Amino acid sequence: MEFDVTPRSLYRVKQPSWSSHAVIYQVNTRQFSAKGTFVGVTERLEHIKALGADIIWLMPIHPIGQKNRKGELGSPYAVRDFLAINPEFGNKEDLKQLVAKAHSLDLKVILDWVPNHSAWDNPLVDSHPHWYAKDYKGDFRPSPWWDWSDIIEFDYAQPDLRNYMIKAMRYWVEEFDFDGFRCDVAGYIPNDFWQQARHALDSVKPVFLLAEWENRDLHENAFNMTYAWSWNETLHELAHGRCSLDRLRKYYSWNERAWPQSAYRMTFVSNHDKNAWDGTQREQFGAALEACIVLSVIGEGMPLIHNGQEAGESKRLAFFEKDPIEWKEHPIGDLYKSLIKLKKSKSYLGNGEFGERMIQVPNSCMEQVFSFVRMNQDDKVFVVINFSDRPVTVNFIESLHVGTLQHWERNESMEFSSDTSLTLKPWQFEIWHT
Repeated sequence: MEFDVTPRSLYRVKQPSWSSHAVIYQVNTRQFSAKGTFVGVTERLEHIKALGADIIWLMPIHPIGQKNRKGELGSPYAVRDFLAINPEFGNKEDLKQLVAKAHSLDLKVILDWVPNHSAWDNPLVDSHPHWYAKDYKGDFRPSPWWDWSDIIEFDYAQPDLRNYMIKAMRYWVEEFDFDGFRCDVAGYIPNDFWQQARHALDSVKPVFLLAEWENRDLHENAFNMTYAWSWNETLHELAHGRCSLDRLRKYYSWNERAWPQSAYRMTFVSNHDKNAWDGTQREQFGAALEACIVLSVIGEGMPLIHNGQEAGESKRLAFFEKDPIEWKEHPIGDLYKSLIKLKKSKSYLGNGEFGERMIQVPNSCMEQVFSFVRMNQDDKVFVVINFSDRPVTVNFIESLHVGTLQHWERNESMEFSSDTSLTLKPWQFEIWHT
């Protein structure tokens, strides 16, 4: 007997063409402006567009629970009503104007969705107590292994809960024209729910779904993009001298062999969690920051900018209080603009299947220097990064880098041959392209 062994992809989420070179930008409405409102976000949409971003991710906008609240204003992830707007941020019309203005600038807007839990005083607690998980005593359960005392968890074995959540998500797409969702702790929810949600949402309009999780199978019939948590953790360890470059090479090998190329991975050096609990981008990455940003934009993955990074991200934003971003011009903002401009000018630097894989260029200093190309039949980019606190002179092996290349910023071309060497300062990067 012969079997049909024609390859069939399990990963059926089709990436929209507009996302081919997309960059995502996270907005914390409370801290984004002195106003701390939707209007304050709307007034700076041109700034986000000018950076080169394409997707705006709005952190949760719902009323926040009072019971067991943390801090004065509480966590936006302690949702008191999934169908309402936090009056701290404005009203329905303000939100609709934000989304409409973003769409007029060709920006997509996705809403942060919190499906795993609710605030203790969400009306669902009284109307549908059986929708909630219980502990061994039969009491409502905060996350038992984490400091989430301001929330209680749902039980997705309840079909009516699933229906409620899907209807609630549809409401924000139908009523406000959101383009998708960033789904909080998505891996805590059964994957078959996400497949149900994707089908129901796409019947309204095609949506973009980002999972706060790192799991290949979430891309099966559900998510466009997942977090590249292990990428971030590896870069953080490298920046502090706590791992070798081989760990980074293993990440890219895993990403290439174990994940479908169609699956977008979100690469980031900061987000609201990292900023609040681990430190500013400079605290986290020190002198390696710029090199890590380069890899997040020019390497494989969709880059995320956390609001305020472009202004230097000079402080850890308070999570439960008002703490506006201190906006100013900063070299990090210029770096992001230049890198994103380069990314969008080269077809091979696209996301997922729209772009080309990274190919390692072996070099004479493999313990310190990370070098690779991304290329198509006619063009390429050659990236060299010194991931160490020591200067280095490096030569390159084989021929992938050979040719006449243009420096990405300086008006300078260089003929790379088999015996070309580069001298790099600590943490220095070089980008050359055709």
